[in-house]
Amino acid sequence: MIHSLVTGGAGFLGSHLCDHLIEKGHFVICIDNLITGSPDNIAHLIGHERFKFIRHDVTEFVYVPEDLDYIFHFASPASPIDYLKLPIQTLKVGSLGTHKALGLAKVKKCRFLLASTSECYGDPLQHPQSEDYWGNVNPIGPRGVYDEAKRFAEALTMAYHRHHGIDSRIVRIFNTYGPRMRLHDGRALPAFMVQTLNDEDVTVFGDGSQTRSFCYIDDLIRGIYALMMSDEPEPVNLGNPNEISILDFAKTVISLTGSSSDIVFKELPEDDPKIRQPDIAKAKRVLNWEPLVDLTDGIEQTIPYFKEMVRKENSLSNDLS
Repeated sequence: MIHSLVTGGAGFLGSHLCDHLIEKGHFVICIDNLITGSPDNIAHLIGHERFKFIRHDVTEFVYVPEDLDYIFHFASPASPIDYLKLPIQTLKVGSLGTHKALGLAKVKKCRFLLASTSECYGDPLQHPQSEDYWGNVNPIGPRGVYDEAKRFAEALTMAYHRHHGIDSRIVRIFNTYGPRMRLHDGRALPAFMVQTLNDEDVTVFGDGSQTRSFCYIDDLIRGIYALMMSDEPEPVNLGNPNEISILDFAKTVISLTGSSSDIVFKELPEDDPKIRQPDIAKAKRVLNWEPLVDLTDGIEQTIPYFKEMVRKENSLSNDLS
């Protein structure tokens, strides 16, 4: 039986990856310290004969008795609100956590995949962003703790690949959305969902002209699995290249939720990227991958989850008041 380990497996991306691996017949070991992950994301897997959960901080020594075929290293705070609140933990998991995960891959002689990020490109001067672009990152800005942690993790992964012969993969993940996102993680979709479902004003930072490209979770996970099974050791962008302004994105969410919310504008956060769009030519060529779910369909598939989460939050708030 194939054994896969997923660090950060109780997070948004990690939990969907665990589901996908289970569906593929893998025995999945999920490691998470639950600092930003949630037990609710993997509750449906507890008790499954091919699933094991270990609560552990991967910046500490990682012991796994089982043989491993694959390690998917996803452990890290991943939203601005998290890594601004947890700057040291973000830097530690990108450095020490990646070091521990790579060390385990070396001992187990297994393939390793690093979940990196489009944040490696910073506030890009090249548009769209291809894998050969080195980025425009402010290392001492508030977002630098995440950007540089991931850039270091990439460098460490390639060092292990070149020096120790680790069979490694690196995925640079662009904006992804779908069920299991936290209501208040600070990213655009959860913020807009909570505000529209509560018929509150929708907050857009700046004038809303900054752009993002949103990839549905199912498309992303399919691409990650394809990359792990490929022969490509250098970074590959995964994301949806269809670019949309944040203002238009807010209007789309308002329309699809049937909300009466108005849009209000607030000051743009420091170092917030003005443009973000992946060049996925390499993913198409190497993985035969491209996203299939368009934005409207993806948001419609996501709305029921947020409706239920907002309902629960409001019910709890009413019970406590």
